[in-house]
Order: sequence, then structure tokens, then C-alpha cells
Amino acid sequence: MELTRRSFLESSGAALQAAAAQPARKFSANDRIQFALIGAGGMGMGDARMALAVGGTRLVAVADVYNGRLERARELWGKDLFVTRDYREILARPDVDAVIIATPDHWHARQTIDALEAGKDVYCEKPMVQKLEQGRAVIEAEKRTGRILQVGSQYVTSIIYQKARELLKSGAIGELNMVEAWLDRNTALGAWQYTIPPDASPENIDWDRFLGDAPKRPFDPVRLFRWRNYRDYGTGIGGDLFVHLFSGLHLVTGALGPSRVFATGGLRYWKDGRDVPDVLLALLDYPGFNVAFRVNFKSSVAQEQFGFRFIGSEGIIQTGPTVVLSRPPKETEPGLTISTFPRALQERILAEYRKKYPLLPPSPERMRDEAETRFAPPPGYDAHVEHHRVFWTAVRERKPVVEDATYGFRAAGPALLANLSYFENRICRWDPVTMTEPS
Repeated sequence: MELTRRSFLESSGAALQAAAAQPARKFSANDRIQFALIGAGGMGMGDARMALAVGGTRLVAVADVYNGRLERARELWGKDLFVTRDYREILARPDVDAVIIATPDHWHARQTIDALEAGKDVYCEKPMVQKLEQGRAVIEAEKRTGRILQVGSQYVTSIIYQKARELLKSGAIGELNMVEAWLDRNTALGAWQYTIPPDASPENIDWDRFLGDAPKRPFDPVRLFRWRNYRDYGTGIGGDLFVHLFSGLHLVTGALGPSRVFATGGLRYWKDGRDVPDVLLALLDYPGFNVAFRVNFKSSVAQEQFGFRFIGSEGIIQTGPTVVLSRPPKETEPGLTISTFPRALQERILAEYRKKYPLLPPSPERMRDEAETRFAPPPGYDAHVEHHRVFWTAVRERKPVVEDATYGFRAAGPALLANLSYFENRICRWDPVTMTEPS
């Protein structure tokens, strides 16, 4: 099945079973790609498990600012695993070929650039950057070093979105005019209310290293373990979830990005000290079509719901766990609004109308199948597994990936603009070709 990012945290075991079900290439011990994990939280450990499940990989080092996660890493992957609070020690190791970066967003750009310049290939969790001004530097580092960089947004390699792209390009829904996308949640964990370990203390947490370039604050474990709730370290709904929607949208449509972004929303339910909204909506202008995004963290749905509706002149493509193509019957005549006219005039208009649109008897030739056409992925398919498979294959074969630094920034840029629009109460403009805000 197609996993969302939220369900990935809870069901990586099922995803690993899916990986195991795929035909696996055999690798010798000397042919394994040796990698390190920087940031051993839920996503980081899940990514490491995925990388190992793909095969031909070996985890040799882990960095995290919390000692408890380093201890857990050794429980999972062996007491001889090299662990450190300082990610730079990992980058200095000659036995590390690639790194997975799954730290808080405010570290992504710095650690990605450092890793590329240290000669490592990089799998960086989304969003690629926390701030717009960081995007160009990451793109330049990728080009300058010649290393492989893949951003971790699995929609880009998902066969769900590849099928939607195929249908759209084939003209299955005519001319695209609007896209709607949503990702709604109704759980505490879905709203980033993560568990705070009772042993969290300045003794087993490198607080200053966590802060990095963020504003200096007294030790507060809530801000570390629930960092997505704070603008100092995360990117809120925009960078955590809208960026997925942008990645999938761009894959299906081939668009580079919007020209205008407006967002609104608010903190409606999770008033727990966070400084980011729990409801966010965005309206976006794309060449030839418009887009509406929505995320609600208290939506009263039974479980997380996500998907797209690509609306065209002749039908709709809807994505979720499957792809559904629906095409209503074409309009055969425009209709009339004549009931308020005098009877004689009604008859005159109707006579002329029926000359142009005569009533025809029913016939099999004019019948149209209105049933939906559904496309489902094969049993056991998982987009997270496939996204890792693409990355590690690219590392081994030195081949390019789709979601490189440029693609990653074209998704992150408008997602960050949605935040700017919300917090600064303004419409933001964007040049998707140059990836800059027009002056």
C-alpha cells in the first residue's frame, strides 16, 4: 500500500516486510555501501531500516544529540556501531560512503552541504531547507561536488503518482484546470505530540548542538522532542506536509512551481505552546490551472486521509491509496432558461433550439460507461521502500535521481512561501524557473 509520512512512523515493520517481498539482489560483504545516520528520531531510524532492507548496505555510524537514541541504535544494530553527538565525526570517517540526514529542519542545509563537501552521497529528509535563502547554496554544493543528493519525499517515486501523470499526459481528463489536495489528521501523534523521555536532561542531551544557529534558549526538552511545533527548528505544516503535496503535484503535472501563493489558517485546537498553525490552507496560481491545498490536524476523520483531485475539462483523476479515473458524460446540449418568458416566445425559442439540438432516440452507440476506472498498486508495494531503492541504486551505479537538489527546492520553496504568506499576512510571488521571489 501507499504509506503516508505519518503512518510510516508507526508501520515501518510492515514496510520492511514489503521490501523483503521484492526480488533482492545479492551483494558480497565487500560490495556493500556503508552509510551513516545523522538524526536518529522516528524518521531517521525508519529510513535506516528501509536502507538496510533494500540490501547491499551496511550501517556503520549514528549521530544524535540525545544519548538515549545512541543507546537504542546500538541495541538495534550492534554494540560495535560508532555513535557520536557530533555529526562532523561521521563525515570525517573514510568508511562512510553516504549519509541519511533526518535531523530537525534547521540543520538540513548545513549538514547536507557539509556532507557533500566531505565526499558523501546524501539522502536528506524533506524539506531540503528551512529558509528560502539556503536553497541556492545546496544546489551549488551538489553541482560543485558531483555527489548524489536525493530529498526524502516518496511521492516522487511512487507508482501512484506516476500512473496519475501517465493518465494526465494521455489526455484522459482533457485540459487540466484545477487541483485540490489534502492531508488531514485527527491524532495527538499526527499533530506532533511526541513522547518526552523522562531521562531528558542537560547531561544526556547536547542542547547547544541541537540549537545550532537557532536562537539561544534555556534547556527545554519539549522543544527538542517536539521540534516540529516551533519555527526556530521546523517549518510547520508548510515544510512538513505541503512539501509532499508540491512534490507529487510537480511530478504529475510536470510544472516547475507556482507564480503566486496565498495561505491562511490558524491554531484551532493544539494550543500546547506551539507557534505554528494546526490548520493551514493555500491557494496557488500555476500556468493554466489553480491549486488548493489543505491540512487540518483536528479534522474528525477516523484516520489520516490524504489525496489529490486533478480536475480537467473531461474528467477527474483522484489519488490516494489507489488512482481513480472518472469521466462524466459530455454535455450534449447547453440547455435553456426560458420559463420566465411569455409562452409564445418560449415556443419560438424552443423551436429554434430543437433545430440546432434535435431530440434523438436512445441507442447503444450513444451510451457511455460512467463507471470509475481504478488502478491499484500490486500487493505489498510501498513507496518509501521504492524511494530508498532508487537512492541506493543511484549511489551504486552513479546515476541521477529525480528528486535532486533543484527538484527538492522547487518543492520546498513554495512550501516555505506558504508559511511566509500565513505569518506575514501577504500574497507571495515566486519565479519557479529561477527559484526566487521577484523583486
